[in-house]
Amino acid sequence: MSRLKTAHEVVGPWSLATSKRFWEGFTPGELAHQTSAEGIRTVFLCDTDWQRVDAVVTQEGGSARIVVDGPGDLDAATEQVRRLLSIDIDGRGWPDVAARDEVIADAQARLPGFRPCGFFSPYEAAAWSVLSQRVQMRQAAATKTRITKQLGDDGAFPSPEALLGATLELPGRKAEYLRAVAEAALDGRLSGSYLRSLDPTGALAQVQSILGLGPFAAELAVIRGANFADVLPRNEGRLNDEIVKRYGTDRSVEEITETWKPFRSWASVHLRALRGMATPAGS
Repeated sequence: MSRLKTAHEVVGPWSLATSKRFWEGFTPGELAHQTSAEGIRTVFLCDTDWQRVDAVVTQEGGSARIVVDGPGDLDAATEQVRRLLSIDIDGRGWPDVAARDEVIADAQARLPGFRPCGFFSPYEAAAWSVLSQRVQMRQAAATKTRITKQLGDDGAFPSPEALLGATLELPGRKAEYLRAVAEAALDGRLSGSYLRSLDPTGALAQVQSILGLGPFAAELAVIRGANFADVLPRNEGRLNDEIVKRYGTDRSVEEITETWKPFRSWASVHLRALRGMATPAGS
């Protein structure tokens, strides 16, 4: 077991406290029991070698302090932490979006320093998309918790090898789809670093080529798993509803979201977060 301690300047607005507050209410992430008073303390699998990582993240001014422990590639694990918190992205232009768009200005004011976070990896996001197909979020979360307890590594979601070696009692073709996700992960097609090396169109196509993953799942893996900053979700009905609610129907979605560039993912997640703050969990 080794340990790596690093410090990273976060360029642009960032508040670990705001991100933590959002993450604790993010049902698919199952993070409420993993956060700590001083920051975020969590466990996950590094998506380059599938080794368990224990991580602690704290904020000191404009810097993130990251401590990772584990037997594998801790440099890759550190980069995964930075990616999953979106603190590897230059956010200096994010306030400019608020200057152009009063709705986003309100969202930034209500979620100061928030950066999108959620799934530990595109692999886990893709697995969630399978588990949540045609069921309520709470039911999917219960299934994920059960699988994690049965096959995971003391709180970490199961490795692709563990999923492939298990007999999964799931409705429909979900077990088959999860095996396809696991195989793609073992092939390296669902690592955050790999997807980030592609342009957004290529990353979406790569994920959608996996059996059982459609456009919505591809967007989830790319936007909330690999944490691309500028991908507009086009298959998320609740986001579209929120846009209509806040902007009306005088302009097209494309026209409205043009002002969000180059942070369309961030703006979308902010609007979804505000919707979640006003809506009971699971609805």
